[in-house]
Amino acid sequence: MLAEDMHMVRGALVALLKLEPDFEVIAEVESGDAILPVALERRPDVIIVDLDLPGLDGLTAATQLRNRIPECGVLILTSLDRPGTLRRALAAGALGYLRKDAPSQELAEAVRKVAAHELAVDRQLMHAAWSQEDNPLTSRETEVLRWAASGAETTEIAAQVHLSVGTVRNYLTSAVAKLNARNRLDAVRIASEAGWL
Repeated sequence: MLAEDMHMVRGALVALLKLEPDFEVIAEVESGDAILPVALERRPDVIIVDLDLPGLDGLTAATQLRNRIPECGVLILTSLDRPGTLRRALAAGALGYLRKDAPSQELAEAVRKVAAHELAVDRQLMHAAWSQEDNPLTSRETEVLRWAASGAETTEIAAQVHLSVGTVRNYLTSAVAKLNARNRLDAVRIASEAGWL
């Protein structure tokens, strides 16, 4: 099964997968919200999930799949190779993590590994993921920083997360300090590059 929102990319992936004699693409979806219902109906062995989907994101979908269909292997397909994102994908239950610019043969190999319930992750990226520092931000600091990354002002963030403006400022100040950032924009950049947002 394939979950990819870009029609041309999805079509190309389906065409590549159909070239493999031992593969059959049984379903395609273009939004994260459609993944679990279709997977429950079709029961694929492997689901290739784009990380950034409209509706439910790929990591949330992977967690749902792990909880509801544990026998189904999840292969995350992404343009991001950030160690923090890989760690979050593995924590969500994904067995594979592949960049969209990887050679097509790597896709086939990764699908076969995930189908056999083996890890399919580039060794260098895996090493980087486990040698990277843990996220120093609390869940609340991360949430507030995510809102700041979207361009929201302090008052908007406070309304969205149901906190006072002063408390939001404190969380932002704390995040900036923990990340040794110059300001909130620098903190967003650092946390994004580390895959923590």
